[in-house]
Amino acid sequence: MDRFAAMKIFVKVADCESLAEAARTLFMSASSVTRSITYLEEQIGTRLFVRTTRALKITEAGSRYLQDCRRIIADIEASESAAAAAYSMPSGKLTVTSPAMFGQLYVLPILLDFLQQHRRVNGYALFTNRVTDLVAEEIDVAVRIGRLPDSDYRAIRVGTVRSIVCGSPTYFATHGVPASPADLCNHNVIAVDEVWAPQDWEFCHPDMTVTVNPRLLCVTDEAAVAATMAGWGLTKIMAYKIATPLTEGRLQPVLADFEGPALPVHALVPEGRHMPAKVKLFFELLVERLKNNPVIN
Repeated sequence: MDRFAAMKIFVKVADCESLAEAARTLFMSASSVTRSITYLEEQIGTRLFVRTTRALKITEAGSRYLQDCRRIIADIEASESAAAAAYSMPSGKLTVTSPAMFGQLYVLPILLDFLQQHRRVNGYALFTNRVTDLVAEEIDVAVRIGRLPDSDYRAIRVGTVRSIVCGSPTYFATHGVPASPADLCNHNVIAVDEVWAPQDWEFCHPDMTVTVNPRLLCVTDEAAVAATMAGWGLTKIMAYKIATPLTEGRLQPVLADFEGPALPVHALVPEGRHMPAKVKLFFELLVERLKNNPVIN
């Protein structure tokens, strides 16, 4: 028997001071109400009511137990109400993850707008280039760049990103423009990595891989972009990371005919039928805004 249900029946009997009246109020049979009270008395090991043919009187132990039952029922109902509210009204902590620069440039403005609109939500922007575990790290929404492995996540494709080779107009004026990937061996190459070693840059049309020996190795994309805009050399980078310099003409793409296929961008949430309001509403906003972002579409 459900002890919580039995406790609610016990409270109703105590309020009505009658098994029959409690049964009528609860739309139960008198025998079912009696069995619930008997079940509780057996579980507790003491009498809750003194029954006679004409009256029902709560015992001293029953009075103390009644106070505890009222408190427990109230606490559980309050918890259920709070949980239900979380699923109907955006509130609580919202954790969003994305590749570092993509998150800073494109996800953060969406998150800030969402937090401005929903004052009861607190945001955690986990923008990092490491692979995160949505379940283990309790992440609500994620953005992934690249092909997705099979998973239990709900994923919506929101766009694509290109990997391009680029340089500054001043660099091309001095060193010329490479006509094919093979020409990169005659240019200053700026690469992003943590290990100093030759790098394989993939191209297509036709499929080919060129091993480049960087003259400058940077640990961050920001440093590589700064060196490229300073006119020092060429770098290969995701186009979304340099959207503004490309638009302004401070950087120019080259070898466009040899670019590999664009990589897909997906928004993800853990799969599940019931989604808290904060997650559902932010996920919908994120998908809408990213799909309408010309940089990745």
